[in-house]
Amino acid sequence: METFEHTILVADDEEKTLKVLDINLKNKYRVILAANGSEAIEYLKNETVHLVLTDLRMPEQGGLDLLKYVQQHYKHIPVMIVTAFGSVENAVQAMKMGAYDYILKPIQIAELERLIEKALHYARLLNENVELKERLKKYEGYREIITANPNMKALLETMKHVAATNANVLIEGESGTGKQLLAASVHYMSARADKPFIEINCGAIPANLLESELFGHEKGAFTGAVSTKKGKFELADKGTIFLDEIGELPLELQVKLLHVLENQKFTRVGGTQYIETDARIVAATNRKLSEEVNKKNFRSDLYYRLKVVYLQIPPLRERKEDIPLLVNNFIEKYKDLNADKQASISISEEALCILQSYYWPGNVRELENIIQQTIIFAKYGQITSDSLPSEILENAIIPSLTKEELRYEKNKRTGKIIRDIEYNFVRRILAKTGGNITKAAAISGYDRRQIQNLIKKYRIHTEDFR
Repeated sequence: METFEHTILVADDEEKTLKVLDINLKNKYRVILAANGSEAIEYLKNETVHLVLTDLRMPEQGGLDLLKYVQQHYKHIPVMIVTAFGSVENAVQAMKMGAYDYILKPIQIAELERLIEKALHYARLLNENVELKERLKKYEGYREIITANPNMKALLETMKHVAATNANVLIEGESGTGKQLLAASVHYMSARADKPFIEINCGAIPANLLESELFGHEKGAFTGAVSTKKGKFELADKGTIFLDEIGELPLELQVKLLHVLENQKFTRVGGTQYIETDARIVAATNRKLSEEVNKKNFRSDLYYRLKVVYLQIPPLRERKEDIPLLVNNFIEKYKDLNADKQASISISEEALCILQSYYWPGNVRELENIIQQTIIFAKYGQITSDSLPSEILENAIIPSLTKEELRYEKNKRTGKIIRDIEYNFVRRILAKTGGNITKAAAISGYDRRQIQNLIKKYRIHTEDFR
């Protein structure tokens, strides 16, 4: 079965005209025929169309109605008008509405083919320009990953060297550490930067649909496959495909992915024709993939194919010097969320200290979400400890169990921080002793009276711990 690069949708209520156009165009293009505007719109909803060729006068919905629909929903598809000599004024009106060009009946096939090629070339340039602008816009966000951490800086230096090659990259790190950001940086710092960066989350798509998403499918390959669809590998040709959460990939698809890595070609679901691909692979996972290999959940041969270069992102709790930099960056990014859009937003030292004392199980993503929330509720243009969510305040300080450790923490902080430390300190030792004040005093280094004073100060009920 011959495949064509472009599909042309022809809409005309004259069956003779449809047959003539089909016969003359089907050797160069895939041609879809519609008897009116309504039928053409249904095809647009279910098919990949590159150009619409429509008569002006048709029953149900005419050419102008079809043009309006394409302009509203598919601006990237050029529309050409077919009209009789006496309706040139209507064709000119259509061009003012956004039609690419018009051609008069009786149609001269050579002239039509010239106009079609010109329209397709124009649409291609337009789409490339839009895509380039989008990529440049994205690149602005990926040029620099914010860090002051030595390990993270070393990782970025490695990443810059790797980006200049075509080597596959495996990125490991906890959820929220910035694996997608690092993967995008590999792409936008490479020679492939002006080509597609295609992402797919292997854990977010049902297993029965994942193969089609990765490799595409032919029309009729399965129920619901109403048209041929390109997969992510096809779309990423000459660019980069980012396989996020690769550890979730089912074993049967791991075999097919390995075949693509080894042979640089694949078939669509339901297809027999091989499609070549030159897509660089960057994969990421929040699992330890080597452990998944040992558990037989991940193929070792695929693991080593992906792990040509290995990058491991440290969690935020191991690079707390990055927190002030990230906080300032997120404040600048989300400052307009504050009710007083004219006020500059800052963060108090106390609030920043609490943020640096928190464990951050959700890493940078969690920090970004917290800053968004606090900016919304920040009063007088400042994020204070009162702006922070209760889960941050309750878990920011790892409570100590000895008087010496508590004194050390108290000397580092003042005001509300000290109150938070004392409060958590007392609750921790009471929880450990089942609310027994005598035992709490014994393990903490304080006498019974001091423990009682702290219990009274923070209105803590010892029966809550029994």
